[in-house]
Amino acid sequence: MTRLTRRGFAAVSLAALAAPAFAAPAKRPIVIAHRGSSGERPEHTPMAYRRAVEQGADYIEPDLVMTRDGVLVARHENEISETTDIASRPEFAGRRTKKTIDGATIKGWFTEDFTLAELKTLRAVERLPKLRPQSAAFSGQETIPTFQEVVDLARAESVRTGRTIGVYPEMKHPTYFGKIGLPMVETLVGALKDNGLDARDAPVFVQCFEPGPLRAFRGLSKTPTVMLAGAGPLPENLLAELAEFSDGFGPELRMVLDMSTPDLAPTPLIAQAQAAGMQVHPWTVRAENVFLPPVLQKGQDPAAHGDAAAILRALYAAGVDGVFTDFPDLAARVRAEMFDG
Repeated sequence: MTRLTRRGFAAVSLAALAAPAFAAPAKRPIVIAHRGSSGERPEHTPMAYRRAVEQGADYIEPDLVMTRDGVLVARHENEISETTDIASRPEFAGRRTKKTIDGATIKGWFTEDFTLAELKTLRAVERLPKLRPQSAAFSGQETIPTFQEVVDLARAESVRTGRTIGVYPEMKHPTYFGKIGLPMVETLVGALKDNGLDARDAPVFVQCFEPGPLRAFRGLSKTPTVMLAGAGPLPENLLAELAEFSDGFGPELRMVLDMSTPDLAPTPLIAQAQAAGMQVHPWTVRAENVFLPPVLQKGQDPAAHGDAAAILRALYAAGVDGVFTDFPDLAARVRAEMFDG
C-alpha cells in the first residue's frame, strides 16, 4: 500500500487518566488541538499546548521528527526554517543543505543534522506570521519541546484540571528517518512503554500518513492507531484493509463534507469507516477565510475569521468521533452548544 496523501503518566494512575478509546463511538466527540492552540500561539510549543487545554481540548497533538542523537521532538516538519529562528543563527549557517524527503526536494535546516542540545538553543516562531500576527507576537519565547516534555505536560495538565488530557502524536516521515538510521517507530514504542502508555485504553492515538510504519507500530504496541488520508478517491475495500491495523481514520475535511454548498452535506465516508470498525477524526478546522470554502468566508481579508463554526456543526451532526482544529476554543464551544444542552 502506498502513502495516502500529498504529503511518566506513571505518576498518575493510568486508570484515572484513561478513557475507553474504542468502545462504541461516543455521542460527544473529542476535540484534538492541532499542534496545540496553533491559531493563537506558535505551533508545537508548551504555551500552545497549555492554551489548548485551557480552551477545552481533550487531546494535544505533537508532530514528531527526530534529532541526530535519536530524540523525538515536536515540529511540523524536520525542515525547521519556518518554525524556528535558525536562519538568523550564524553558528548554524553552514548546515543549510538540500535533501529529498518523500520525493520532494527541500532546502533548509533539518532536525536530523542537529543534536537535541543544539536544537534547544533555538527559539520557536510562528509559521504563518502574516496570517496570524497575534500568534507571532509570542515568537521567540520558547524552545522546541521533546515528546517526553509533551507527555509530561499532558500528565501535569491532567492533574491540574482533573480531566484526561491525552496526547495524539503523528509520526512524520518515519520511512525516511528509518533509512538514515533513526528508527522512529521503535523509538516511539519505547517512549510509550516507558510512560505506561502501551495499552488499548491509554489516552493516546498514534497517527501517520504512511501505512507501512503504522502497521509496524501496531505489531509492537497496543496503543491505538489512526491512519491519515488526504483528499481524493479511496480504492475499493481500502477501509477494511486499514481496519486491520488502524483503530481510527483521519480524513481531510473535503473527504467527509461537501464544501461547495452552504449545507455542507456529509459524504458516506464517515459511516463507512465507522462500519469498518474505525473512529473518524477529520482534519483540520481552521477559522481564517483563506482556509474556508467561499460560502463560509466573511469579507475579503484572508486572515479574517469566517464561519468555521458551520463546519464543526456539520461534522458533529454527521457523527464524527473527533475533530482536529487550530482553534480548540471554538470546537469546544460548538460541542457544548450541541451536546451539553
